[in-house]
Amino acid sequence: MTLGLIAGLPLLATGTRTQAADSDITFDELYGKISVLGLEFSEKVRQLNGRQIAMRGFMAPPLKAEAQFFVLTEIPMSICPFCSTDSDWPDNIVVVYLGEKQTFTQPSQTIEVRGKLEMGSWTDPETGFVSLLRIRQAEYATV
Repeated sequence: MTLGLIAGLPLLATGTRTQAADSDITFDELYGKISVLGLEFSEKVRQLNGRQIAMRGFMAPPLKAEAQFFVLTEIPMSICPFCSTDSDWPDNIVVVYLGEKQTFTQPSQTIEVRGKLEMGSWTDPETGFVSLLRIRQAEYATV
């Protein structure tokens, strides 16, 4: 019995820092199809809307060092998406709103984000940034 408790201690220690995810989701699972009306969310996104998820990707260079949000991308982006009007910005991005400020990582570093998935078009009242998918009350770590 004591050995079981000791063996479980590392799990307890890591479980207190990160949020439990209902499911992992990948960039390939975000959209079901593209129609004349645009991108349509996948069934998996619809099912996970409002639930805790975990997702891996790359942090796009943030607007400013003190921002409380960033953009999660499938591939590393070396330029700020908001700094160049002619850049080809991908459709499959997820805006991540942090629960607390964290130090940003290099764009080439893979990260795992955990938080509550939110779908649907929304305009951030502070920045005017429009997003289709968001992860709220998020935290992340390098992997």
